[in-house]
Amino acid sequence: MTFASRIFHHSRKLRHSHKILQSDRATLARWVSNDVSQHGLGPGGNHGVSKFSSGNLFNRSYRTVSVVGTQLGNALRTEMEVHTTYAGTKFNRNLPCPKGNSRISFSTASGLPAHQEIGMPSLSPTMTEGNIARWLKKEGDKIAPGEVLCEVETDKATVEMECMEEGYLAKILRGDGSSGIKVGEIIAITVEEEEDVAKFKDYQPSTSDSAPAPETSPAPSPPKEEIAETPATSPEPKISTPSALPSAGNRIFASPLARKLAEDHNVPLSNIKGTGPDGRIVKADVEGYLASRGKEVPPAPKTAATATATLDYTDIPHTQIRKVTASRLLQSKQTIPHYYLTVDTCVDKLMELRSQLNALQEGSGGKRISVNDLVIKAAALALRKVPQCNSSWTNDYIRQYHNVNINVAVQTDNGLYVPIIRDADKKGLSKISEEVKHLAQKAKENSLKPEDYEGGTFTVSNLGGPFGIKQFCAIINPPQSGILAVGSAEKRVIPGGGPDQYNFASFMSVTLSCDHRVIDGAIGAEWLKAFKGYIENPETMLL
Repeated sequence: MTFASRIFHHSRKLRHSHKILQSDRATLARWVSNDVSQHGLGPGGNHGVSKFSSGNLFNRSYRTVSVVGTQLGNALRTEMEVHTTYAGTKFNRNLPCPKGNSRISFSTASGLPAHQEIGMPSLSPTMTEGNIARWLKKEGDKIAPGEVLCEVETDKATVEMECMEEGYLAKILRGDGSSGIKVGEIIAITVEEEEDVAKFKDYQPSTSDSAPAPETSPAPSPPKEEIAETPATSPEPKISTPSALPSAGNRIFASPLARKLAEDHNVPLSNIKGTGPDGRIVKADVEGYLASRGKEVPPAPKTAATATATLDYTDIPHTQIRKVTASRLLQSKQTIPHYYLTVDTCVDKLMELRSQLNALQEGSGGKRISVNDLVIKAAALALRKVPQCNSSWTNDYIRQYHNVNINVAVQTDNGLYVPIIRDADKKGLSKISEEVKHLAQKAKENSLKPEDYEGGTFTVSNLGGPFGIKQFCAIINPPQSGILAVGSAEKRVIPGGGPDQYNFASFMSVTLSCDHRVIDGAIGAEWLKAFKGYIENPETMLL
């Protein structure tokens, strides 16, 4: 790798080597061989670097670095390849990109200057395609490392894509709002010189460039002489079969589709001659019979589904976050054995403590604390007390997490987001309240970063406070093993101290959805008992 880095150090010279080649090809041969020799890679060393020969340099394609030594071989073979061709004057350089999403190609045979093809990056572990939200740079703009090129809508959020090299944005191939762009597909072209921008005005990537495939050597075909001389093989002997399958009684064999089509048109199968295998009646036989009777196949009888076709409607395209949410929730319900535990918790003391804390917050200029903030804190402390619920399932083991990171479900116009409160068990209520409000605002603005939602170990979903839902069951967010569904609080009549006495109290219903592979029923009940204890005695959360 040390010697490969020396080659990369001089790669900028190689970018302009086509200009040298046009003026003096012999100079290029001497310059490359001398430049390599100066760094201890000449024929005197043990690294197998060959010199150019002016007699055969321009007759066929040569590899600048001939890998013979064992130390340099694989590194140079995979990291750099320079081809020099006199007829086409073509240079190709394949260098590893930091994210593996861009390819650099230099070609003068096509009349285009040196340029870099920028591919759609993979900005999250589960991303397979993305959308271009908007370009922050325009064609012809100068770009520098670290500057934001565009905003990419991934499977989870909108992420800024930064440029990796200095140059100019020559061509935008996928404009604002482009959707369904596969990872690695070319979205833009950059060049090093400003005067080269105009040369890419009508540039279109080839199909092979847009979707590069690994090089595979085709299977060698046999020589034509051998094919011609090969004697023709005799056909395999056919096994005689009866013209019709043995039937019980007057049974007629037909494919399910043919049988259904015949039933829809009130055609007896006995009137149709089958042409399928062993005399079986197929769909074409039924259609031919109907055509021979001079009848066109009428449309299927109108059902409730077809009747709705006359309704006025609007098709709303799926957003990337909606596609991922649908896929993950479907996966969760199909692969995770859910079960649900519900408990009612008295929140009178919780509401009283919240009022006292908010009075202190207002006096100090802090943000108000919500019931959801207290629920998050209680859930985090319960997970610390019952760590079996802070786990996830794998095929080989159950992974139990030592960090308590709570995802909080936030509904936005773009879809459902679950930003994360890290180490919620160690943070105070004021800090939790600030982070929840900040992340909820970022979710509504569609500006969450991957670190804002990745790495959660448990999820809290609250439909009670905002929407007044009394009780519901939530779907587990994989790979987590539990999610808490929080309902609204309501006043109820409870027995008093005497036989004819009664009191009023506020109760909140919560439902814990558990993955039965990880959390047994008794463990889930133990977690709810700990959670209820913190809610009904909120002072213990402050200890």
